[in-house]
Amino acid sequence: METQVTDTLKGGEFLIKDSDYRQVFIPEEFNEEQLMIRQMAADFLNNEIDPIRDRIEKQEPGLSPALLKKMGELGLLGAHMPADYGGMELDTNTNTIISEVFGALGSFSVPFAAHTGIGMLPILYFGTDEQKARFLPGMIAGDIKAAYCLTEPGAGSDALNSKSRADLSADGSHYVLNGQKMWISNSGFADVFIVFAKIDGEKFTGFILDAKSPGISLGEEEDKLGIKGSSTRQVFFENVQIPAETISAATSSVSCAWAAIKWC
Repeated sequence: METQVTDTLKGGEFLIKDSDYRQVFIPEEFNEEQLMIRQMAADFLNNEIDPIRDRIEKQEPGLSPALLKKMGELGLLGAHMPADYGGMELDTNTNTIISEVFGALGSFSVPFAAHTGIGMLPILYFGTDEQKARFLPGMIAGDIKAAYCLTEPGAGSDALNSKSRADLSADGSHYVLNGQKMWISNSGFADVFIVFAKIDGEKFTGFILDAKSPGISLGEEEDKLGIKGSSTRQVFFENVQIPAETISAATSSVSCAWAAIKWC
């Protein structure tokens, strides 16, 4: 049996390399399942988002979490996630169809993308098996909302300049986290924070943190020029105790990769 090998373009190579038109996915090739999923996404947009755009822009309390929960019930939060954790595990083309429809979500696209992207993917890609089993099913269902805490006043694009630090307790049972994050999407309602800090002030590391942990406080909602339907606040950590087993499997190189595509 012959196996067909297709070269995959990397990065921006598609801009300068010749392409075979037969490898280009076009709307005329949508199958029945893809058409049904596109219609489901469009129905959610038309029925759940369009009638209440003014309420979304005013950040009505509880509205964004409720909308994410509805998305979870439809499977839209886990379209890209493995079936083992409750996701639909759809292919890239089908997920692209969903993204195309949801381009019209307006400012609610930020809570959606922050949760399904930088909120869930660090755990999927770099978490332990126990962490994936613990967090991903609830995130896919919309019961657990996520935020990604990277940016600081002196560490934006230069993520490794972070001043937040975590120190291991004397008995090795937990880390003590101190620091400040800013412009954190979903922070006003998130249940879980993906937090980056330096262990002993040196080792840049990712942590999975209960957003209701003692020692966490939030700044006021930012008065933004646009995307007002997105919760954006500062997050402060003062002697927050993090169980040692919730440390992410992310290394400093992985953290740099996430910094490069951050939304927060």
